[in-house]
Amino acid sequence: MTEQRQLQCTAVLPPGLEEAGAAELRELGASAVKPLRRAVAFRTDLAGFYRLQLQARLPFRLLRQLAAFPCRSREELYAGVQRATDWEQWLPPELSFRVDASGSLPGLNHSHYSALQVKNALVDWQRQHFGQRSSVDLDDPDLHLHVHLGGGQAQLSVDGSGESLHRRGYRPRMGLAPLKENLAAGLIRLTGWDGHVPLADPLCGSGTLLIEAACMALGRAAGLEHRFALERWPDFNGPLWNQALEQAASGERTVLSDGTPLAPVLGLEHDAGVADQARSNAEAAGVGGAVTIRCADFRSFEPPPGPGVLVCNPPYGERIGEADELEQLYADLGRMVKERCSGWDFWLLSGNPELTGALRMKASRRIPVSNGGIDCRWLHYSIR
Repeated sequence: MTEQRQLQCTAVLPPGLEEAGAAELRELGASAVKPLRRAVAFRTDLAGFYRLQLQARLPFRLLRQLAAFPCRSREELYAGVQRATDWEQWLPPELSFRVDASGSLPGLNHSHYSALQVKNALVDWQRQHFGQRSSVDLDDPDLHLHVHLGGGQAQLSVDGSGESLHRRGYRPRMGLAPLKENLAAGLIRLTGWDGHVPLADPLCGSGTLLIEAACMALGRAAGLEHRFALERWPDFNGPLWNQALEQAASGERTVLSDGTPLAPVLGLEHDAGVADQARSNAEAAGVGGAVTIRCADFRSFEPPPGPGVLVCNPPYGERIGEADELEQLYADLGRMVKERCSGWDFWLLSGNPELTGALRMKASRRIPVSNGGIDCRWLHYSIR
């Protein structure tokens, strides 16, 4: 295969970031970009697919379509999968695989059974052609397949990302904050912050919002520490991949793209241990010198001079008995912002409308997003 051949691909995204994800893909050179539900369809060549894996910040994973075929029954899915591609090349029996499914069709309403039908089609084909079959590996398969059913069609794709792209490698597995890195990057993108004005998070936790912002502003590619499944594909192009790696690494800067210095990026965290973890995360992400974390209560926040952007992901009160304490926190936060942050833009991730009401502020924008399955709003307040 040559790098000029166009591939039909899909980016899997956090709910609410479809438009932002589409814009990012266009900026990175993708074509025929079409936002879907929790995904974006696009086209690119192999070089572009490699580039996107390394540099796109918002997707969970990037899929490459192997085949699309009419499908209105279990039998058509089974037969279509067996004809979909050169399985002798893609799935010899010594390789492991897994299958995930989404969408539905009449008679195929449960993703588990749709995935099972694809798995059965593949191992039956292998037995007929090789006399043996691949093993299924749910944790680290050699080939990770996705089938999406809908509109009388099946789309069979292969996952090039491997482990979810939100894992950048700078944060411990059991991170102190539940906010995933790709969602954090998307939220920063929605604010329009570009590094020219100060950015602050008065409740920064493990620092994810600030770290993703600094990485974005300084051109640090998201996937440089990632191990990609596409490196095990039969048509993996080593020289082309090395070019993509070099290009991604060369984009990193110590100043903004126009040569101006990065504005202050500041976080406050009242727990000393969590603040230390945030500093460690920033160092591991390569932006330790760009992000300042102070161990302090948000009520003591003094904004840098001039206009800026304030971002915040306060607790939502998921545990019983926190309501009164958190209502006071939100009230104090609203008071601090109104008293001290005139001229700033304030963005808050709300998972609890009642608590957000304690801010006593009126949002000018309310963007629906999902944070770990919690229905949230990314709220924008103009502080004047």
